[in-house]
Amino acid sequence: MDKQNNKSTQEDYKHQDKDKKSLLIGGLIVLLIAVTPFLFYTYKSLPSDTQFWETFLFTTETSYFSVNTFGWFLIGKVIPIYLLLLWFFTCKHWWHWIILVPIAMYIFQLWGIINQSRNLDEVELLYLLPLMMVLVPAVYVIRAKLFAKLHEDDLKSFEEELGQERTTWQQIRDLFR
Repeated sequence: MDKQNNKSTQEDYKHQDKDKKSLLIGGLIVLLIAVTPFLFYTYKSLPSDTQFWETFLFTTETSYFSVNTFGWFLIGKVIPIYLLLLWFFTCKHWWHWIILVPIAMYIFQLWGIINQSRNLDEVELLYLLPLMMVLVPAVYVIRAKLFAKLHEDDLKSFEEELGQERTTWQQIRDLFR
């Protein structure tokens, strides 16, 4: 009897440790999401009247707009990438791979901003098409396999029902069942 109580006590401790770990990770994720408005508005601390900015860490020079505007464009792409990556890595659903499409879109837009390209949102679709041609069918195949696995018995009965010969009147009555 003592061995059985000892075993259940050990399982309770393992379950409590798992709950604490899950709670800690969930709290960290909530904190990472909650801090995003503060991260977004960091661009306001950048100089707004110059195209050249020098710090002890780096030096940057913009071609078309002020450092503040450049920071606004940059943060406007980094924050969605940050949130989408957080969603991708914490999502437990089978379809989470499709989140890579908007992540790639924002990364291409970010690359255009970093290179200070004038045609920011014009060419990334051409780069996204190969990724979408792989991801979308792959996610659909996963969905189809899961659907077939879940509804295997229903599909068999459906096929049997289709194989039965019925009159037109029986078919009409079956529609209103």
